[in-house]
Amino acid sequence: MNVDDKLNALRKLMQERNLSAYIIPTEDFHSSEYVGEYFKVREYMSGFTGSAGTLIVLSDEAALWTDGRYFIQAAKQLAGSSIMLMKAGQPGVPTIAEYLYDKLEEKSAIGFDGRTVTGQFVKTIAKKTDAKQMTFEGGEDLADFVWVDRPAVSEEPVWELGVDYAGKSREEKLSAVREKLKEKKADVLLLTALDEIAWLLNLRGDDVRYTPVFLAYMLVTQDKAVLCIHERILPNEIREKLERAGIDICSYDAVDEILHDISREKCVWIDSRSVNYSLLNSLPAETQKIDKCSPVTLMKAVKTPQEMEHIRRAHIKDGVAVTKFIRWLKMSVDNEGCKDESGEKITEISAAGKLEVFRAQQKGYLGASFEPIIAYGAHGAIVHYEPTRQTDVELKGGSLCLADTGGHYRDGTTDVTRTVALGAVTEEEKRYYTIALRGHLALGAARFRHGVCGQNLDVLAREPLWENGLDYNHGTGHGVGFILSVHEGPQRFQWRISENAASIPLEEGMVISNEPGIYLEGKFGIRHENLVLCRKGEENEHGQFMYLEPLTMVPFDRDAILPELMTDRERQWLNDYHRQVFETLQPYFDGEELQWLQEATAEIF
Repeated sequence: MNVDDKLNALRKLMQERNLSAYIIPTEDFHSSEYVGEYFKVREYMSGFTGSAGTLIVLSDEAALWTDGRYFIQAAKQLAGSSIMLMKAGQPGVPTIAEYLYDKLEEKSAIGFDGRTVTGQFVKTIAKKTDAKQMTFEGGEDLADFVWVDRPAVSEEPVWELGVDYAGKSREEKLSAVREKLKEKKADVLLLTALDEIAWLLNLRGDDVRYTPVFLAYMLVTQDKAVLCIHERILPNEIREKLERAGIDICSYDAVDEILHDISREKCVWIDSRSVNYSLLNSLPAETQKIDKCSPVTLMKAVKTPQEMEHIRRAHIKDGVAVTKFIRWLKMSVDNEGCKDESGEKITEISAAGKLEVFRAQQKGYLGASFEPIIAYGAHGAIVHYEPTRQTDVELKGGSLCLADTGGHYRDGTTDVTRTVALGAVTEEEKRYYTIALRGHLALGAARFRHGVCGQNLDVLAREPLWENGLDYNHGTGHGVGFILSVHEGPQRFQWRISENAASIPLEEGMVISNEPGIYLEGKFGIRHENLVLCRKGEENEHGQFMYLEPLTMVPFDRDAILPELMTDRERQWLNDYHRQVFETLQPYFDGEELQWLQEATAEIF
């Protein structure tokens, strides 16, 4: 079936159930950003493969909302279907709630799988549509009837992360969570976010590609904890350790019944921004609720000293792999294009495969932390472009290649973007490359008082762009987990103040990306990304000052830089960084590779 055939099949089911609209989000039952194959319903129904988007299907039309990272990609992938693209946040584009209010009649019924939408999402729609007395039907996954060859739910074995890596035992972490429960006078904490459960238990899994987590729910009280999980994925040794830590093991599907049986006199801590609608409805209506961000969110974001040290080691390994890849790529360019050692033409996909080889040579490598983005020429302007067999192009000299990739190691998670000049590039490309690099360097050099949030610092990265009438339609930085999700909250660099996102001060131990970019549709794209670690600096009569330690150790391409566009201070920042890269990577290079590294990190004047 093509996309419109699938939509029409869904509409027939909607008509049978008297539904005027049906909502299909990206998320799984845990509000995950990246989801297992079973949960890729929105992708199946719409053909859009991005990691963020919501599809709304009405009886006579359909629309898909996504953010600025995916505008170009979504337009291409939705072409030929009847689905309208809604560029979220742009002038004149309605929100989902506004769209439903405008399009639907009074007392219309809106359907969705209540396990895949959050309580906050439904509350937002209900608030807007209340005047029309609309109702919600969240008990049925209608897309399951359409997707006849749907993959099975993943049930991969979990594995343990030692305390020597995590820095704290699961018992210590549970104790800290219980202290937070006491502070808030809550009796029960409901955890549904997969990375939070994995972090709390010092466990990892393989149920979600690129994110080493496992499907589970968890409830924590003062005297016990309950883990709802597919029991067959727990090795006996791990199960015994969990039970010794006071954790009861129940089946994955038992969570609804457990919530339903909670005493009406208890106070339950939930986060309706992440807990799904169905679970919230399983709680007795009389139960007192604290609707607040999970305490695990911030605990997980602030890395322990052991995690910080391992993360540095991971980035040295990753720096070796990515730097060798860049050298290989640049040395593969000749007058006829780019060819590998065997004489085969290099394409976006084959280049990604070569980088994977370099990473796999590093000790403790576990796999990619997200789908690699190797984007040549005009593809670089598609912010989250992912090459496919249909879009894969040959790399050639005379243009830029954007490589946004990352890896999971036993020591930590990486995410790095470098834009590489293949052969001679234009003055225009060099100019934009340099402007974006100036923004990256300015943010990386930031010194700030403790208590400052990422929203306060975002302007540092954008100012060189804004002064040239330029901007980029995505945040400047996101948090990164420790062998968990490559996108982690609550810390971020962004200039927009979001209603549903709290402003969180940057704390020592937080890892965050620094990735400004410039994108010219149909021409090229540029992005410079390092991961940085927030650290304490000087403390004096004015307070505690903070700085950002660079974790990523990969040179920027000097062939694409126009030094005359940079200030003396900016050139010094770049030279200092390149000196650190050389000193860090030098022990892992020799011969011609070492000579190349020296040239790649040489000072600019």
